[in-house]
Amino acid sequence: MEYSKHFQEMLEERKIYPAWVEQTLEMPDHTEIREDGTCHFIKQIQEYENRWLRIVVNVCVNPNRVITAFFDRRLRRMKP
Repeated sequence: MEYSKHFQEMLEERKIYPAWVEQTLEMPDHTEIREDGTCHFIKQIQEYENRWLRIVVNVCVNPNRVITAFFDRRLRRMKP
C-alpha cells in the first residue's frame, strides 16, 4: 500500500498519529466499499475522544493508494 502526498500532508495537518492509521487499516470497526473504486476504513479512536477516523483507499490501483484521512463528524453520535 502506498500513501499519497495529500494523505501524508493531512496526517500532519489533522494531527492523526501513524499508529491510528495502522489500527484503522488493519482492524477497522467498519468498511464501506464505494462505487468510485474506493474503500473507506472506519475506526473509533478512544484516545481521541472516541471520534471516528475515516481513511479512504483507492483499491482500483496496484498497489492500493491511501488517498486521505479525517475524523468524520457525521459519525460522532452514531455507530456506522
